[in-house]
Amino acid sequence: MLTSLYVRQFAVVEEAEVAFGPGLTVVSGETGAGKSLLVDALMLLAGARADSGMVRAGSDRAELAAEFDLTGLPDALSWLRQEELDDGDTCQLRRVIRTEGSSRGWINGRPASLAQMSALAALIVEIHGQHEHQALLSRQHQMALLDAYAGNEERLARVRDTARAWRDAVARIRTLSGGDDRERQIELLAHELEELERWALAPSALEDLEAQHRRLANAGRLAEGANGIVEMLDGESEFAIGRALLRAHAELSRLSELDGTLAPLLELLDSAQIQVGEAVDGLGRYAQDVELDPERLAEVDTHLTHLHDLSRRYRLPIEELFAKADEVRGRLAELEGAGEALDRLAGERDRLRKEYDAAAATLSKARSEAAGRLGASVAALMGELGMAGGRLEVSLEPAEGDEPDPHGRERCELLVSANPGQPPRPLRKVASGGELARISLAIEVATLGNDNIGCMIFDEVDTGIGGAVAEVVGQKLRALGERVQVLCVTHLPQVAAQGHSHLQVAKESDGEATRTRIRALNDAGRRDELSRMLGGVEITKETRAHAKKMLDRAQG
Repeated sequence: MLTSLYVRQFAVVEEAEVAFGPGLTVVSGETGAGKSLLVDALMLLAGARADSGMVRAGSDRAELAAEFDLTGLPDALSWLRQEELDDGDTCQLRRVIRTEGSSRGWINGRPASLAQMSALAALIVEIHGQHEHQALLSRQHQMALLDAYAGNEERLARVRDTARAWRDAVARIRTLSGGDDRERQIELLAHELEELERWALAPSALEDLEAQHRRLANAGRLAEGANGIVEMLDGESEFAIGRALLRAHAELSRLSELDGTLAPLLELLDSAQIQVGEAVDGLGRYAQDVELDPERLAEVDTHLTHLHDLSRRYRLPIEELFAKADEVRGRLAELEGAGEALDRLAGERDRLRKEYDAAAATLSKARSEAAGRLGASVAALMGELGMAGGRLEVSLEPAEGDEPDPHGRERCELLVSANPGQPPRPLRKVASGGELARISLAIEVATLGNDNIGCMIFDEVDTGIGGAVAEVVGQKLRALGERVQVLCVTHLPQVAAQGHSHLQVAKESDGEATRTRIRALNDAGRRDELSRMLGGVEITKETRAHAKKMLDRAQG
């Protein structure tokens, strides 16, 4: 549900923030006041194309923001989680349009592309106005609406799952039965496996090889360094640590004879002499054992060179080549044992085809039955909405091709005849915007919001009608508002009276600049606005009485 809309420096609106509640909210105002600006703002937040002309004259940018309560809209919440844009059960869409024509969008404060804003908006708001912005014009949406009306969720899921499983089985069969290409793949994989098994090492073995390479490559330096340390510890120089420890031990022995408390420190010097001696012995043996083995170094170097070549070829770190060998081994085994696998996959493919045919037939039957009911229901509502003799047919045409299709075996097209004697035409080709809006309203009322949209917007749904038909339109909009939130821009008092709440759009001018003001009307304000809509320039006592009676009857 839309909870608030904020616009700043947008067209003739300097700044406005509007709060919305549940039910039917009507928007009215004099011609040219900018009643449709709210709809335009929501279209832009839904990813519509923007241009610099939408920025208020004298400003450098226009700002738009809308907040939605997504309680009861699991698809929208799931989409936000998948895109990592979720923020609880609420959502904010924001867009900035600059005078040079550029624009930026945000979802819950995070930068978002227009494609993302459009995808999210399609799950939370449905705008019935200009043709290109109506979800009902999409054949895919028409089918989704029919399936929702028929309660086909589980049937469609079964069709979708079996079709995808069948396609996966066919793809695997195609891979395994590649003929000459399969033989080439086997030959290539065998060669790759031979190389990987020869050179790739397990992580621990690779670590040992690299350590061995460092040791062999630096053998001379290691031996020279070890001997140098031995000389520092126990050499002939008077500065050798061993000699210094002997002199220190002798001096401390003499001092301890003068003060017995120094005796325990002699033990520390004894320990130091022992440890230095052990270090000298160990370094001496190490220096003797270090091998200068050019042949072994060349072997290790060759092994590492091959590993780095394989790493570049497979675009993998050398640590992952050992696991790559397992992968190649598995693929090779699958191709070499293709005969048995093909028999198994062929059986699985045939089983899935039978399951799909049964599931698709069940879905087709449910769609066909629902199509008749939906067409009759919409046709009846069209008559109430001033389109007597009009009818709607839900045409189900066979899908192209014979392969299992995740969407089922048919495609949906809504065909409409707005007047008696006219042949039904696709809804997307209906020329009159007013007719299209009323047909859309009839469909929405007939399905009672089964397409799970939180907010529906009707822009000038009452174009070209009046009198009793206008009152019926208002009643239908109000009935729809009992199920979902509805926002309707209208110029008819019969429709405006039916609203649960009422917004007035008015244009103001100080002689230098023109501004549009949007305000929520109280009961008295609503009576005055209905009087204006009924009486035009001159508002009489009778007009006011008529407005009050109309409002009381609609709200009673």
